[in-house]
Amino acid sequence: MTLKIERSVQQGSTVFALSGRLEAEHIEDLRRLFELQNGSPAVVLDLRELRLADRATVKFLAGCEAGGVRLKNCPAYIREWMRKEKD
Repeated sequence: MTLKIERSVQQGSTVFALSGRLEAEHIEDLRRLFELQNGSPAVVLDLRELRLADRATVKFLAGCEAGGVRLKNCPAYIREWMRKEKD
């Protein structure tokens, strides 16, 4: 299983819908996509179809959220893991 990223614009926000497996090797690709959205008022990561994440990506997602990226449909296990990483 690999990672699939679909980009759309919804209500003035750039939404990246992630599906599949999010692993450390994908972080740089996501950072580049965020940089390309420089003029967009908001970036949203829709995690509804995310099936698996590793520790590096959970830390990355926590950093994204702290930096203003909205995490939509974040699975409970990832939300809990992010909370534990902060502690």
